[in-house]
Amino acid sequence: MDRGGRLDQPLIRSGPNAAEKTGAQSDSAHRLRALPRLLSWRGSGPGNRRRIGRWSLRIAHVPPPGMGIAGSALLLVATLGYGAVTGGHVGDIVDWLKVARDEAANTAGFRIAEISLTGPKEVSREEVLTTAGVGGRASLLFLDADAARKRLMANPWIADAGVLKLYPDRLQITITERQAFALWQEEGRVSVIADDGTVLEPFVEDRYRDLPLVVGHGAQRQAKEFLALVALYPELRSVLRGSILVAERRWNLRLANGIDVRLPENNVTAALDRLVALDRDKKLLSRDIIAVDLRLPDRVSVQLSEPAARARDQALNDKKKKKGGDA
Repeated sequence: MDRGGRLDQPLIRSGPNAAEKTGAQSDSAHRLRALPRLLSWRGSGPGNRRRIGRWSLRIAHVPPPGMGIAGSALLLVATLGYGAVTGGHVGDIVDWLKVARDEAANTAGFRIAEISLTGPKEVSREEVLTTAGVGGRASLLFLDADAARKRLMANPWIADAGVLKLYPDRLQITITERQAFALWQEEGRVSVIADDGTVLEPFVEDRYRDLPLVVGHGAQRQAKEFLALVALYPELRSVLRGSILVAERRWNLRLANGIDVRLPENNVTAALDRLVALDRDKKLLSRDIIAVDLRLPDRVSVQLSEPAARARDQALNDKKKKKGGDA
């Protein structure tokens, strides 16, 4: 025994199997020394243990095979993702993945080799393909036809679009365009509009100069119906300079000679019939006037120009003086 009351040497049973048992005990001791994380003395620290005599067994969480590699990969992906977000490179990574995806599909035989495009006149072929997302590296396999159609229809000139994928390598795009119908002026800005009121583009090209002009808030939405009515009177349409919507309720006509024709809110056809008849019979629109008021159904009011009004007043005064002298 040593001074602490413990044996200096382990007790060894004598007999024929003593050597084998001693070897087995040595192997057991070696295995215990090889697993220091599994065995610990009682009271050696916190942890989940099962007590075995004076020994306590720490239950270690040993990962299954392959979990170390997967965890490292996950940590790497998380680190790269965090760096991409904080560095503002998410868009670049997404673009790179799309390019890689398309390259793989193109290699597999889904490269867009033929594009059939019909319908566009105002919109160029390059603009159509760019808007649809059909670039040099785009593959037919990963082209989203519905998304391409929606992007095309966001262009105000395009009323409808069809995108058809014909595997393995053909793409068909059909465009239905809106037509320039009129010019619309609001708050000093003039735009080219379609007959449904869609603003197509700012008015900058002379080729649209001969389009009818409508003015006022909401005029772009009501122009089609009103101009169709005016077109029934060719003699009026030929001298019409612009149509002005007043308070979104009724229209005024501005003629080429500067005369304003004030139309009623209702019974516009009857008012136009009366105006055309007066011009035919009385040459009303050729006189020195600045406005014709047709808003009342039982009368027509005419506003003279300033020179015409002065001449009329002078004529009345002369007439009164003549009558006074005769008296």
